[in-house]
Amino acid sequence: AMDSSHVSLVALLLRADGFDHYRCDRGMSLGINLGSMGKVLKCCNNEDIVTLKSDDNGDAMTFMFENSTQDRISDFELKLMDIDSEHLGIPDTEYNCTVRMPSGEFQRMCRDLAILGDTVTISVSKEGVKFSVTGEMGSGNMTVRQNTSVDTKEEEQVHVEMDEPVSLNFALRYLNFFTKATPLSGQVILQLSKDVPLVVEYRIGDLGHIRYYLAPKIEDEN
Repeated sequence: AMDSSHVSLVALLLRADGFDHYRCDRGMSLGINLGSMGKVLKCCNNEDIVTLKSDDNGDAMTFMFENSTQDRISDFELKLMDIDSEHLGIPDTEYNCTVRMPSGEFQRMCRDLAILGDTVTISVSKEGVKFSVTGEMGSGNMTVRQNTSVDTKEEEQVHVEMDEPVSLNFALRYLNFFTKATPLSGQVILQLSKDVPLVVEYRIGDLGHIRYYLAPKIEDEN
């Protein structure tokens, strides 16, 4: 899914072997209104069994919710949307920098820096990863250095891989939206290269991952 300004994009992957039952006879692209789907999903409970299905030439997707004892069944149909999926394609990219750090720490940093300004500069160098903000109130900097000590819990470690230094500007408003996925994973992966979108990835155990893509801000943007 892409936002209306074409600044950010989100891609969610759920692998077939992560489902109790999965059948797909051929590749299909189904367009769904996210707002409508969110409302439908609020009708199910945490422990419900969720089934999604759509026919080859159908114009709707069915959502079925069953409780654990199967004595309560609900089903809803959402009309499909005509979406040009080619515009949502994500090209393969080799990134100059990859940072893996605690997701809770990344969330806190984005939230705290947003107090001072709306644009963060993320700079990756051999010293570590620096997050900088300058606004009307003042400025702030937070630096994260590599920490792969065996005495540090895996989820608290920081890994930095860098082929060459990178420094890019991003809108904190979007990053704070992305960090709502923090409960999915103890770690977040950031991938950066000059003049290409930032990747913010949260891995969902062995089931898959959610990746957010955010275009860098150019210098003359407000």
